[in-house]
Amino acid sequence: MTDGLEVRRARPDEIAACADLYLKVLTDTFTWIPPERHSRADFIQAAQSEEIYVAVEGGRILGLATLFRPQRFIHSLYVSERGRGIGQALLDHLDREAAGTLSLKVQAANLRAQRFYEREGFVCVERGRDPGSDIDWLRLVRVRTNS
Repeated sequence: MTDGLEVRRARPDEIAACADLYLKVLTDTFTWIPPERHSRADFIQAAQSEEIYVAVEGGRILGLATLFRPQRFIHSLYVSERGRGIGQALLDHLDREAAGTLSLKVQAANLRAQRFYEREGFVCVERGRDPGSDIDWLRLVRVRTNS
């Protein structure tokens, strides 16, 4: 993990910055989806029923994750700087917060994310597509072993 990285619950005054990070990472990473399909408003709307956690270093938000606690479902996990352990730090924090098995969906086309989640102990338990959508997804759960 990065020295000086703090993972914590987002403050209300940070939601706009989280929405900006969400939009930038989606636009830069999800290249198979037209950029106009992504919006800050989608993040803000979904976040109203979710807990938002941020990874902060030097006053900058470098990553975010959202948790829908009733189902221990990670709806979003986005980082602005890959390869520094930020995503892992967010997942580990959510794991402690959720106190149970975490799950998430990842788009089938997002192979990089699938590899990341596999390294972090997630396994695929379901494949599907939401009604009215053209995006295939995989549902993953985090399997913990006692080692």
